[in-house]
Amino acid sequence: MNYKQTKAPKTTITRDLNQLTEKVGNVYETVAILGKRSNQIASSLKKELDTKLQDFAMPQEALDDTFENREQIEISRSYEVMPKPTLIATQELIDDQLVFNVGSKDDQLK
Repeated sequence: MNYKQTKAPKTTITRDLNQLTEKVGNVYETVAILGKRSNQIASSLKKELDTKLQDFAMPQEALDDTFENREQIEISRSYEVMPKPTLIATQELIDDQLVFNVGSKDDQLK
């Protein structure tokens, strides 16, 4: 998924808790689902950023010198401006783009 094209807000906004929990039914399960999804998004973004920055990797001997690359700085800034993973996960839940599986109470007792 292209996280740069998401409709998620870039800053934290107040959400109606009832609106978020109506799809899952439980506040704690909703928080757990959003937490797991935000961890998935964060690791995906980190892998993507690492692959883009591998092009600018320098040999060990050259690390002593401070070298600024304009393209590297622009890539880093573009990731800093993106919405946080928790905001993206919350927006996915609101837009019904998030698929989750909630177990029954019988499954939890076993």
